[in-house]
Amino acid sequence: MELAFIPSPSSGVLYLGPIPLRGYAFCIIIGVFVAVWLGNKRWLARGGRAGTVADIAVWAVPFGLVGGRLYHVITDYQLYFSEGENWVDAFKIWEGGLGIWGAIALGALGAWIGCRRRGIPLPAYADAIAPGIAFAQAIGRWGNWFNQELYGRATDVPWALEITSSEDGRIPGTYHPTFLYESLWCIGVALLVIWADRRFKLGHGRAFALYVAAYCVGRFWIEYMRVDEAHHILGLRLNNWTAVLVFLLAVVYMVISSKRRPGREEIVEPGAEGSDEGGKSVEESASDEGASDEGAKAATEGEKESADDARRDSEKASEAPEDAAVPEPSGSAEDKDEAGAAKKS
Repeated sequence: MELAFIPSPSSGVLYLGPIPLRGYAFCIIIGVFVAVWLGNKRWLARGGRAGTVADIAVWAVPFGLVGGRLYHVITDYQLYFSEGENWVDAFKIWEGGLGIWGAIALGALGAWIGCRRRGIPLPAYADAIAPGIAFAQAIGRWGNWFNQELYGRATDVPWALEITSSEDGRIPGTYHPTFLYESLWCIGVALLVIWADRRFKLGHGRAFALYVAAYCVGRFWIEYMRVDEAHHILGLRLNNWTAVLVFLLAVVYMVISSKRRPGREEIVEPGAEGSDEGGKSVEESASDEGASDEGAKAATEGEKESADDARRDSEKASEAPEDAAVPEPSGSAEDKDEAGAAKKS
């Protein structure tokens, strides 16, 4: 008999007064706010402008929700389009069912649209929000706890999850809380990205690629523990193969990007604190001012040297003897003879 267990909530709905709010949706909303808040702080630290992350999130979040739902419905189509199932349930996103792979893919498309409208490089924006996305996932996974879904194999460990609902073929008992494992893993991924970004000055999308690669490692072993219905290929769940493929793509991107574009890009966003009106960063403006100062200094030194030369010539002229022969004016021979005749007479 288990010594302890994590109890499941008796209901997946929270009430804000008379307003019902499903726990799954509540966790998603809180996760989005955390991602935008942290992303904004990181964007400001990179030289961006306040509010930019939220403005682009207006594009990214809806695209991400649609992408996440599409991936879930497509990969688990039998839950909605098999005989006896109601296809309308595919639109009931509040009942759970968001695939992170589709959410990131279409969310990136929405972010690209938002970045393009603002004249901002998408890789830089992705680096800024990467840890926030991981924290959002950590919070969002608790929505599975409210719905009593996505748990692992049966176990009697002290931290086992108690399942009480018998809906959708669930068997009451205690199981591995895979939602908790993934939540904790995502927190670790977020902290890893923050540390690596500070330590190695990751840029050009490499912080985001690190988040993707690290998440895939954890998702692989957590997915392997799950017992919910899923498609299998060569003995592995579909999401296991997806995790392997996305991990390889992220690692390849990091290697190629670090060779082609080392270092971190300069964030240039018109109107941002730390940038001048022309959109240049403080460092670039300081460099231009330094160049102008050097040019002005060189011109001043040249004028000073010319003045010194003129002063020395004047001093030499004043030091010449007073009885020094004055050169006769040039003229023709006839002029000289006439001048001599006039002198004799």
